[in-house]
Amino acid sequence: MIVNGLVLAAGMSRRMGAFKPLLRIGDKTLIEYTVTSLLAGGAHNVTVVLGRGANEVKAVLCKTSYTNKLNFAYNENFATTDMFTSVKIGVRALGACDAFFLLPGDMPAVDAETFVAIRETMEREKSKVTFPTVGGRRKHPPLISATCINNILEFKGPGGLRGLWRTYEGEIAEVEVNDRGCLLDADTREDFSKLVGYISDRTAHENHFPPPTSQT
Repeated sequence: MIVNGLVLAAGMSRRMGAFKPLLRIGDKTLIEYTVTSLLAGGAHNVTVVLGRGANEVKAVLCKTSYTNKLNFAYNENFATTDMFTSVKIGVRALGACDAFFLLPGDMPAVDAETFVAIRETMEREKSKVTFPTVGGRRKHPPLISATCINNILEFKGPGGLRGLWRTYEGEIAEVEVNDRGCLLDADTREDFSKLVGYISDRTAHENHFPPPTSQT
């Protein structure tokens, strides 16, 4: 199954009071962490929907080693439209795939194992949409079958994405994960501070306890 990623980074960052995608966490920006989490989780390509500061964000991502795996789409009306508008713009720009992860640009800490668990659940359950859950509550990132794209583009009902999910309720699977990264975003400065602390602690742990190397 070919899986791509769709990152929503067209927002205004009003609650944060600073431009979220380019906030720094150590030696990388927040948007770099978000994109690399998807690639580490198995995404073949990642489409990033840009709005405010589009040129600056694109410039940062185009300097990375994985720029050949990136596509960009633009929500030119980012100041007056909602997230669902960016989703529709993004799915039009997705490369060929069987399914795609949908991830807000300010959620950079989802663990690679979570992406794998979601994908394995979709493959096993043959679901149209698969959500990770934490404590029984649905979280990002959902994995969405490419067969849903036409319905996403055509949906005009109330509630945006939540309204759309209601039309798929009998075809949604869930998988419980133990991943605090599914709970962390950067809506406010307090949220960002928690996020930085979590990523710093995780990085320190990974550096102290590197994965075992194979023995020959």
